[in-house]
Amino acid sequence: MVDWLIEAFGFLTDVQTIVTWGGTVLVCAIIFVETGLFLGFFLPGDSLLVTAGIFAAAGHLDLSALLIFASACAVVGDQVGYFIGRRAGQALYSRPDSRFFKRRHLERTRAFYKRHGAKTIVLARFVPIVRTFAPAVAGTAAMNYRRFVTFNICGGVLWVWSMVLVGYFLGSAIPNITDHIHWVIAIVVLLSVLPVVVEVLRARRKGRAASEPA
Repeated sequence: MVDWLIEAFGFLTDVQTIVTWGGTVLVCAIIFVETGLFLGFFLPGDSLLVTAGIFAAAGHLDLSALLIFASACAVVGDQVGYFIGRRAGQALYSRPDSRFFKRRHLERTRAFYKRHGAKTIVLARFVPIVRTFAPAVAGTAAMNYRRFVTFNICGGVLWVWSMVLVGYFLGSAIPNITDHIHWVIAIVVLLSVLPVVVEVLRARRKGRAASEPA
């Protein structure tokens, strides 16, 4: 069982294999799971979309279908997350940790939401882990539904189109980039985790400042 889970985890985080083996359908399914279900927090949304854009430039995927369906899955995923949070309410913060749910991720996202308000639904799209939990946090906070839908659509489309088109233009501008896709993925992952690192450092700095005597 453990070996199977390790193998599945390896497959689901190997973006090049996902794109070449599953195409647009699997890319869209993973985008939905990452944005709509807590168990998808580890999935590589940013690097997956950029890689899909690169393969679209090489003619392996249809760009229009990728943009339309991935955007739809991102939006629907957040809708699911919102309703999970709305239904669970504050009890969600008492849920025990499990293999696919970590309460610290939820708490970190709640702090992000308190700082940025409704804009979180757009900003969180570009912050790994936070984007998975943001819609649920908005649901527990009873964010106005119409307002949520507006920010959700804007954020989902902006995220998917920006990531896919970055990959598409890289694939169009750099010959044989698919032979060096691992470098592209490494750079995207580095840039993706940067906001998380900044948030953690900022929180630690505020914590130290609060603990220092006046």
